[in-house]
Amino acid sequence: MVRVTEVGPRDGLQNERATVPVVDKVAFVDALVAAGFPEVEVTSFVSPKWVPQLADAAEVMSRVKRRAGTLLSVLVPNEKGLEGAMAAKADKVSVFVSASEGFSQKNVNASIGVCLQRLEPVVRQARSAGLRVRGYVSCVVRCPFDGAVTPEAVRAVSERLLAMGCTEIDLGDTIGVAQPEDIERLLAGVARTVAPGTVTLHLHDTRGMAAACVERAIALGVRSFDSSAAGLGGCPYAPGAPGNLATETLLATIERCGLWHGVEAAAVAAAGARMRQTLTRLQRDSGGNS
Repeated sequence: MVRVTEVGPRDGLQNERATVPVVDKVAFVDALVAAGFPEVEVTSFVSPKWVPQLADAAEVMSRVKRRAGTLLSVLVPNEKGLEGAMAAKADKVSVFVSASEGFSQKNVNASIGVCLQRLEPVVRQARSAGLRVRGYVSCVVRCPFDGAVTPEAVRAVSERLLAMGCTEIDLGDTIGVAQPEDIERLLAGVARTVAPGTVTLHLHDTRGMAAACVERAIALGVRSFDSSAAGLGGCPYAPGAPGNLATETLLATIERCGLWHGVEAAAVAAAGARMRQTLTRLQRDSGGNS
């Protein structure tokens, strides 16, 4: 069995310029929850100044339907974000840090060390409240500013996140440049800290190699992946990262590898298509590019 976390509502929409109405976001989340994902990352409790698209996080969380067996998770950058997440009764929270100093500075205007220090009280409070905590590590293969990132750098950050209490490590190929051999090298490099069977991979499909990377990762023992319905999204601070691995592609790849995921693929495709239509309409109505 392969665990798939749907990140479309958060990572898929966060960089859209035209504001997606709450009703459309809620319908998107509800459709994905109904499709049977074990986890849907709904939104982020981040400052509206930095991510205006997600300024409605509390309202969206208050209106989505909850389903036994599906965790509703949210991203939190700091203690204030955690307060919002807890008030919204999120089932799980995620924190993030980069394995690249250049990306860390561009993303949050702070060094990796400072970011990790800031996250310690966030993770501690979340764990004290009984919440699971995912630790995202971004730019695990290459950074748009610093170039190649070593597996040793990724392992060092992962060790710190686990030490402070994170219950899951999620490794992100933020700009989508990984080849299968990069994934193999990465997994070998972090194995003594986080084994393939316990890690989650978050892949972007910039060069059309994400499915091949999934196949190699599965062969090496990885059983948890993130993806975004219809391939929505990309990181606003990572030039050249236009879209996440499409959930439809991930599900088909898992099946091709002879494994199962427990998600209704047709329902995911329909939800992704509807959101694409919504974004196209918003773009047309705004007279610009989203």
